[in-house]
Amino acid sequence: MLKYEHMNGEFKKLEFSNRLFVVFLILILGILGFFVALAVYRFKTIDYPREMTISGEGRVFAKPDIALVRLGVTTEGWVVKDVVKENTEKMNTVLNEVKNLGIEEKDIQTTRYNLTPRYEWIEKGERIFKGYVLEQEVRVKIRNFEKIGEVIEKATEKGANLIGDLSFTIDDPEAVREKARREAIKRAKDKANKIAAQTGIRLKKLVNVYEDYYPIPQIEAMKDYRGLKAGFPAAPEIQPGEQEVIVRINLVYRVK
Repeated sequence: MLKYEHMNGEFKKLEFSNRLFVVFLILILGILGFFVALAVYRFKTIDYPREMTISGEGRVFAKPDIALVRLGVTTEGWVVKDVVKENTEKMNTVLNEVKNLGIEEKDIQTTRYNLTPRYEWIEKGERIFKGYVLEQEVRVKIRNFEKIGEVIEKATEKGANLIGDLSFTIDDPEAVREKARREAIKRAKDKANKIAAQTGIRLKKLVNVYEDYYPIPQIEAMKDYRGLKAGFPAAPEIQPGEQEVIVRINLVYRVK
């Protein structure tokens, strides 16, 4: 419906559709405002998952069950072929003697084989060729500790002129870590239940597990002895003691 008014001698047309547009616009804005407020309310009241991390540590003491020792032969000479031949013969003699003492071949590993020319420095910075040096070393794993002294003694008698790095370690560290791991998990679970009881937090479920462990160290008993000769006295009785194995477990719980 249209309405006309007379203003300054002119009729001005008023359209009621403009008023309806304004009302419609206000209504739309009101609806949008309602949904925005609803979204904000829901966002604030959403119960986001919360997590709690609990750690536990397991410690196990275990006796080392293997000894490791380096045996080596160093040979010097002017001709490479002769140096290699002499060194090989001496080393084979040493290894045969070690095997005769009950050391299995799988427990003998070559760790060094180095042939280098040897020089002697003189005045004015000059050097003189003095032949070649061949160094060959093996690492021997001894499972019977009563044979440690005998292995060292017999090896030197047969020509080994380097004995070193006698140490003790655990042959199967994972088996020992498993014991420490079980203890760490139990302690972490007990701690989580105590915290939940004291704080009112409710544990919902376990969502993740992290493990940290310290490498098992080798207990060093003897360093290097070079230039050994036959008749080297047997090593004294050595007590390997115990080694501490540590595992830390972190349990991640969903809480409410």
